[in-house]
Amino acid sequence: MLPVLLLAAALWGFGALFSVSRRARGLVIAVLFGFVLGGQVLLPDGHVLREATGGSPLPWALLGGAVAIVGAYVLVLRALRRAAARRVPPEPAAPAPETGAFTGAELERYARHIMLREVGGPGQKRLKSARVLVIGAGGLGAPAMLYLAAGGVGTIGVIDDDEVDRSNLQRQIIHGEADIGMPKVFSAQAAIQALNPHVALRPYNRRLTPGIATDLFAGYDLILDGCDNIETRYLVNETAVALGKPLVSGSLAQWEGQLSLFDPTVSGPCYRCIFPQAPAPGLVPSCAEAGVIGPLPGVIGAMMALEAIKLLTGAGTVLRGRMLIHDGLYGETRQITLSPRNDCPVCGHLRRKPA
Repeated sequence: MLPVLLLAAALWGFGALFSVSRRARGLVIAVLFGFVLGGQVLLPDGHVLREATGGSPLPWALLGGAVAIVGAYVLVLRALRRAAARRVPPEPAAPAPETGAFTGAELERYARHIMLREVGGPGQKRLKSARVLVIGAGGLGAPAMLYLAAGGVGTIGVIDDDEVDRSNLQRQIIHGEADIGMPKVFSAQAAIQALNPHVALRPYNRRLTPGIATDLFAGYDLILDGCDNIETRYLVNETAVALGKPLVSGSLAQWEGQLSLFDPTVSGPCYRCIFPQAPAPGLVPSCAEAGVIGPLPGVIGAMMALEAIKLLTGAGTVLRGRMLIHDGLYGETRQITLSPRNDCPVCGHLRRKPA
């Protein structure tokens, strides 16, 4: 048995070295185990392969049973933890910050904002009374939430149904080693409370679905989308357009990131105008499949927070009708103009003249 166990350990170790997911490594070990156990059962006594792998199926059957019991225990434990997490109310126990006068601590904290002519005291008050919803507590949502909270956005909502995994920590800087296995929204809530006690983060530990999107979005002034799948992006865009909510959307691919502000009720296109059809399966691999350089989500996520703060305070010019593309590998940043489509099924009706 020892050679097979050593081979399994080597496969696991090399997989970890090359950042292969645990699920993929587990599948390889399971296939190896299946071949060994099948050989013990099917090959005749005395066969060289059977002797080299233990000579009897009993030890392998016992090992497989033990692993199955441990695996079942882990799955049940995770299911219980998810069920317990869903029973936690999405609203924090502490009330949302008041929108009145600033305390002395807040004035000191936001002094560098208040000094800016484009923000000043009135702009900072608008940030304090603002409500921003972040879709996804991962690579883009993490830095965006940190800078929104640090900048004084009074209420930040975040929706995500994922848990913190060690592979997230290379880029999702709102989470830490001690948070592994915790729902991301509650890990983010703890980090935000530690960063700025004057703001409230409202965690929604669930997947965004059509059944809850409208009611959820209605309670916020601005939506930041940092999710990692096209179906959710389409849902976010459709709901934002229907409710007239501006949408800051960011995305990543290996070394490149892009972001834009979609607000067709004011001017410009919506997300569906620019991406009318979902890409073919496999054409746009996820970060888990293709990888992503660690600081890139920080760059794009921070810029998403910057666009949100500009929009909320009225400072500068936002990326409405423009897309910013940042190439981290070659240090290049460029912008392209985005045009709305009159035949867009989501926002085209905003531009069609009545007959």
